[in-house]
Amino acid sequence: MTHTAPGPLDGVRVIDLSTVVMGPYAAQILGDLGADVIKIESPADTVRVGKFRTTPGMTALNLNVNRNKRSVALNLKDEEQREQALKLIDTADVLITNMRPGALSRLGLNYADVAARNPGIVYAHAQGFRSDSDRAGNAAYDETVQAASGLVDVANRALGEPVYLPTIIGDKVSSLTIAYTVLAALVHRDKTGEGQRVEIPMTDTLIAFNLVEHLAGHSFEPAEGTTGFGPSMNPGHKAVHTKDGMACVIPYNPQNFRDFFHAAGRPELADDPRVNGDAIDGADHEALAEMIAECAPALTTGEWTEICAKYSIPMAPVLELDTAQDDEYVRDGHLLDVVEHPSEGSIRTIGIPVKFSRTPGSVRRLAPLPGQDTEDVLRELTTVN
Repeated sequence: MTHTAPGPLDGVRVIDLSTVVMGPYAAQILGDLGADVIKIESPADTVRVGKFRTTPGMTALNLNVNRNKRSVALNLKDEEQREQALKLIDTADVLITNMRPGALSRLGLNYADVAARNPGIVYAHAQGFRSDSDRAGNAAYDETVQAASGLVDVANRALGEPVYLPTIIGDKVSSLTIAYTVLAALVHRDKTGEGQRVEIPMTDTLIAFNLVEHLAGHSFEPAEGTTGFGPSMNPGHKAVHTKDGMACVIPYNPQNFRDFFHAAGRPELADDPRVNGDAIDGADHEALAEMIAECAPALTTGEWTEICAKYSIPMAPVLELDTAQDDEYVRDGHLLDVVEHPSEGSIRTIGIPVKFSRTPGSVRRLAPLPGQDTEDVLRELTTVN
């Protein structure tokens, strides 16, 4: 436990009836903002499968998505324990689940069942595909969603290979979408007293996310050009090697390019007509990217950092994950702090990235052991009833 600030969602209770990352991460975000999050789980929760140091189930992923929660172990296939879960849901403002609709119906946990008992609840149901589509019952993983959203096509066109992004972007973007959707539904409930079911399909969410820039010329009907955001589709659109490391150097306008080339000791390139007009022509992006990559090794990452700051050239050193905790920006922002976990010893906890001037978020509880809060939470339930 690191802080005790109540946060802007103090007084809101969230039941986390979800697995893997999408739902748990969304619930964690709400917990970071002050909500009382109760995770109903079984020991077979996928997020608890993996390498651990001290206690089975206390994996790195679990530590990263289950903080600020209390864990209640209930077997929902057992009638008595399912009723206990329903009584907990009766006390909640929000329920987050990614269980398939068929399973929810068999357990008496679909929206109609829950709303009949708790009409004011915000019932957030996340799944791979839209419930009114012919894919509604299909299994979905981040890779399948990346494919179904067009991200794999973007990668294939830019890189010449249909690779998946090396991060579970579908899960995490959907987590953020769950969080803001729940907050919007809570505002509506506070105004009207009405709860509601909110559906968050991963595929729809990532299609909308992907097309913001990549719909491009097809934003018009008839089309005014191709899909794909030109600068991002350039094969040379990547970080460059400096004298001692890697950096993202993105000259944005002609003056940026000229200043960059002069700093690299290549004044002849600053005279290139492609960087002496009013703007950079999209057709020149690939050639200019090659020129940046050619010049970058002339200086160290630190030297480029100073020069780019001086001339307002967009630039950032590449953060290497193995040493992220030593990075000055990460350290000063408390984005990776070492704390003492009650059972796991010293661990790194990821900081809360947003700042509130009056009601800051906080890490009040580190990730619980599976079921460690069952007795306390059920005792509270008896007291309330």
